[in-house]
Amino acid sequence: MLKIYDTQSRGTKEVISATDEVTIYCCGPTVYRDAHVGNLRTFLLSDLIRRTLEIQGQNVNLVQNITDVGHMAEDVNPQDKMLAQAKLEAIDPFEIARKYEANFHTDLALLNIKPARSYPRASESIELMHKLIIKLIELNHAYVGSDGSVYFAAESFASYGAISGNRLKDLKPGHRYEYTDEGGKRFHADWALWKAAGERTEMVWDSPWGSGFPGWHIECSAMSLDLLGDKIDIHVGGIDLRFPHHENERAQTNCVTEIESVKLWVHGEHLLFEGRKMAKSSGNVVLLKDLVERGYDPLSLRFCLLENRYRSQMDLTWDSIAAANATLKRWRRSGFGKAANYGPDLPTIEALNNDLDTPRVMQRLRSVEKDSNLADAQKAAIFTFADQVLGLDLGRDLIAPELPAELTRLLADREIARSSKNWSESDRLRIELESAGLVINDTADGQEWDLR
Repeated sequence: MLKIYDTQSRGTKEVISATDEVTIYCCGPTVYRDAHVGNLRTFLLSDLIRRTLEIQGQNVNLVQNITDVGHMAEDVNPQDKMLAQAKLEAIDPFEIARKYEANFHTDLALLNIKPARSYPRASESIELMHKLIIKLIELNHAYVGSDGSVYFAAESFASYGAISGNRLKDLKPGHRYEYTDEGGKRFHADWALWKAAGERTEMVWDSPWGSGFPGWHIECSAMSLDLLGDKIDIHVGGIDLRFPHHENERAQTNCVTEIESVKLWVHGEHLLFEGRKMAKSSGNVVLLKDLVERGYDPLSLRFCLLENRYRSQMDLTWDSIAAANATLKRWRRSGFGKAANYGPDLPTIEALNNDLDTPRVMQRLRSVEKDSNLADAQKAAIFTFADQVLGLDLGRDLIAPELPAELTRLLADREIARSSKNWSESDRLRIELESAGLVINDTADGQEWDLR
C-alpha cells in the first residue's frame, strides 16, 4: 500500500479510498507562458502517484485544472498575467491561453506523463464559481466589500493555517494578499473570491455582484468539487502553492462541505538549475524544448527527476541531463526494457510505496544491470516492470544517426588516446568533436556520443 507524506499532518499516511477509485486533483498550469522544467516536476509527481497506484491494481481518477483567467501578476498590480502576455504578443488573451495550453499538453506527452481524465478550464467554470461564492455568502463565510468585490472572511474559518503553519493573528498587512486601492476588505488577510472589473474590459463576466472575474483560489475549489465531489483522496501541487493558495482553497472548500475534504495534501519541492532558482529576470528559465534543441531525449529530464526524491530540493544541471541521456540510451540498447513476460518486482514496489522512493528504484536498476549472477531474462523482467512507473520508455528501439566519416575517424582516434592514457590528446579531440556538434560522455564501457 502506498504511503505518502501529507503536508497537513506532517507525516506519511496510507492512500486509502472509500470508493472503487482513488481521486487526485493536481493544480495545473497558468497558461500565459510555457511551463519550465520546475513546473513539470510537479506534474510528474501526480503521474508517479497514479502509476504507483495503478501497478497495484487501483483505479485512479486524476483531474488537472487549466488556469486561464484571474491569476494576478502581483497583488498590488491589477494587471492579469494573461492580459499582459496577450498585449506583449499582440493577440487575443484566449488565443494566448489555447496556445500555451496546447504547448503544455505537448510537454506532458514528451515526458510520457499519462493524460488526466479531465482538464477543466477556469474560464469555462465561471457559473460553478458563482454558485460556490453564493453559498459561502449564505453561510457567512464571505461578504461583498465596499469596492464591489466579494471576499472570503478568513477569521470565519477556525483552522486556517493547518497546511502551512501560518496563523492569522501572526500575519501582517503587506504580506502577499490580493490588494485593492479602495480598501474593500474588512480584514487584511481576507482574499478575493470575485473581483470587480473596474476599468478592465477583457476576460470579464457578468455576475450577481456585477461585472468582474474570479479570484485565483476559488477556481480550484469549484472545479474539484464539481468533478471529484466533497471528498478528495490526494491533492497535489508544488511547494510554492502551500501558502496562500492551498491554505485558502482548503478554507473555501471545507466551509461548504463542512468536512475535511482533502485527505492528503502532497507537495513537490523546488527545482534549482545550475544552483539558482529559475527566474525570467535571471535568464536561467529552462524549458523542455531547450533540452530537445540541444539534442537530448526529453525523457532524460524525467530520468534526472526520478533520481531525486520529490520532497527534496533538487539542483538540475546540463551535465546531469547529459549523463541521464547517455544512461537512457545504454539501457535501451541493452534490451532490458522489452521483456515479454514479467511480474511484480517486490523491491521496486516496496521503494515506491515508501513515499515514492524513486532514487532507490533507479539504484536498483543500476545494480541489476551490473549483477553478473542475474540472467538477461531476469534483468529484463525487473527493468520492464519498473518502467511501468518510471515511464522512461526503455523498450524503445534506438535509431543511430549517421555520422560523417571524419567524425567517425576522430572518435576512433580519441578512443585510442583514452586507451593509451594520452589524456591531453583525448581532451583535445573531445573539444574538436563537441565543436562539431557531438555530445560526448565517457563511461566504464567506453565513450558514448550523440548529435546535438
